[in-house]
Amino acid sequence: MRRSRFAAFVLIAAFVSIAASLVLGSTRAGAELRVFVTNEKSDDVTVIDAATRAVVGTIRVGKRPRGVTASPDGRRVYVTNGNSDSVSVIDAKTLEVLDTVPAGIDPEGLTFNRAGSALYVVNENEFSVTVLDVASLKVRKKIAVGKEPETAVASPDGRWIAVSNETSDDVHVIATATDTVVKQIPVPKNPRGMRFTADSRKLLVASEQAHVVSVIDMDAMRVVKSEPTGGSRPVDIVLTPDGSRLYVSHGQSGDVRVLDSASLKVLAVIPTGPRTWWTALSPDARFLYATVGRANELVVIDTSSNTVVARIPCGTLPWGVAIAATP
Repeated sequence: MRRSRFAAFVLIAAFVSIAASLVLGSTRAGAELRVFVTNEKSDDVTVIDAATRAVVGTIRVGKRPRGVTASPDGRRVYVTNGNSDSVSVIDAKTLEVLDTVPAGIDPEGLTFNRAGSALYVVNENEFSVTVLDVASLKVRKKIAVGKEPETAVASPDGRWIAVSNETSDDVHVIATATDTVVKQIPVPKNPRGMRFTADSRKLLVASEQAHVVSVIDMDAMRVVKSEPTGGSRPVDIVLTPDGSRLYVSHGQSGDVRVLDSASLKVLAVIPTGPRTWWTALSPDARFLYATVGRANELVVIDTSSNTVVARIPCGTLPWGVAIAATP
């Protein structure tokens, strides 16, 4: 009797385990990875299926779309329209524009806070950051920053929003707890793209006109290292999940350079094309996507071989790129 009960228990447990595995598997299979590319001259967004690398849609938005980011749940994509002074909200599944709201003068880069409740939108010609409440899409606050702010990135620990300022050559650090600037950090000329390390203790900054990548120590809040990339006009930085490598895009030399994150020495050079600007790394870190403006395309780089494996036509003058795991 005991043996039969034990056998029945094992059988039931096995069935539950298999059923759970099937459910989890179908959930993963149901999430579609989509790549969203803003095209600032054709005033639209190109949507690409990451699995097939086929264009699945083109979405009309406002004038001169540039910055783009996806909500943490992958359901919404937010696009800044620089010449319309607005942000468009896109349903990542249906590709419908759900709303377009005011977002300050000349909005460009943008990022969520860790909770996904606030959207920080950089206003290049207003020298400020507009904070939108995500639920209501109403302006929650305006924060003064440096001259010609370019983009904003959030620290993984949720404490900071860093804003690069192209003309004042500095990074403003905003504390998310109070939405106030707590530090202004001088950096080499013309800072643009940035990324925090996974532990939030360092911030990596690409300075376009100085042709260098710098490391900011977030405890001391100062630059502790700057090294030339060997390329011309670095724009964006992506850090691999293990923190060992940096991928740095270059607009003038038309390439993506792989750097050792500790020494900042160049490990590889990947030719991509003129005006290679903003980048996004796939969730599994297998592929890096980079906009190539003058070629009107998105390049796909295999990070295991550091080679371009696909070139996907986009609209006119592609600028920003974001990835959404769409339910």
